Amino acid sequence: MEGRRLVKQKLLRYGYTTGTCAAAASKAAATMLFEKELMTSVSITTPNGTDLVIDVLNPHFSEKTASCSIEKDSGDDPDITNGTIVSADVTLIPDSDEVHIEGGKGVGKVTKPGLDQNVGEYAINSVPRKMIRESLIGLAKENSYDGGFHVVISVPDGEKLAKKTFNPDLGIVGGISILGTTGIVEPMSSKALADSIKVEISVLSAEGNDSILIYLGNFGRKFATEELDLNPNPGIMCSNFVDVALDSSVEFGFKRILLIGHIGKLVKLGIGMFNTHSHNGDGRIETLLSCALEAGADLETLTEIQNCITTNAVLDILWDKDLLHETMKILKGRVEYNISKRIPSEIEIGFICFANTGEYSGVLFESENASNLKSFWKN
Repeated sequence: MEGRRLVKQKLLRYGYTTGTCAAAASKAAATMLFEKELMTSVSITTPNGTDLVIDVLNPHFSEKTASCSIEKDSGDDPDITNGTIVSADVTLIPDSDEVHIEGGKGVGKVTKPGLDQNVGEYAINSVPRKMIRESLIGLAKENSYDGGFHVVISVPDGEKLAKKTFNPDLGIVGGISILGTTGIVEPMSSKALADSIKVEISVLSAEGNDSILIYLGNFGRKFATEELDLNPNPGIMCSNFVDVALDSSVEFGFKRILLIGHIGKLVKLGIGMFNTHSHNGDGRIETLLSCALEAGADLETLTEIQNCITTNAVLDILWDKDLLHETMKILKGRVEYNISKRIPSEIEIGFICFANTGEYSGVLFESENASNLKSFWKN
């Protein structure tokens, strides 16, 4: 794709996710079924509004079934799935109105709770599934087709690739996951991204801002705008580089800082880990385990938590045991303590930690000054 990001006089090229590949292949296959012509390219709009035209590989169709493939392009992001082939087989189901999506060869299956999909489901995440469904439903309407579809997504090299990912540790077996929240892969080389964050903060400072929102990823920004009704600016996305974002904000003279992050990332601040990338370590479950112990969890509960692989799975247990509130209160204190050791006392800094699934969805905990800080970004 043509999109690029300028970082220190270098143009870094954007790419697209495995989820976009799966949706594009599904759309191209379904189009062949309706138009009875081989497809050489397909257009698709990603969840963040980017319009793409992607080459179609290995197109084939019969009366009711069509298949094709898309080659994953990760741009300048160091991604092991770059160049991977993602295929879709689409079958028309005239006596149904459902879009049934499952995985084929090389797509992993979920074996442990707490992930985007339930245990036993294929690891095709919610956003890619939505992209596939919307593309096929749109085509059905255009072609006056009132039946359903059966879609099988496969990745020929997926099982081999999965061994180089964290999937086996997460309980995803048999292949890779089909992922993506925006549909686009942004170039994420560590140095380039850190430099980019510094530049963005320096620009905000030069514009006369003295308050800054720092989002720990796309979920943080979405939660701030949709759930907290905050104006996203002035703000930056720091990804895993909380350390760079905080230090740069101090260096460029910001007087107020508000961090907004999902529990999966923000929990690491509870052990003083300010670069939250998994390559630097984890500690999420251990941190929650320690907080739960302090909150009064019994041995059976602690053992259950010890066996979890995601923060959501831990939160489910804490919610069921009526320990969530007290555990989050303890975690809040630890986050507050570690931030206070890093940031000068004359700077007002606050934080909001949230979850976006489960009965406890919403704000899990926030600093005492969060309400006051939010007023600077209220729409």
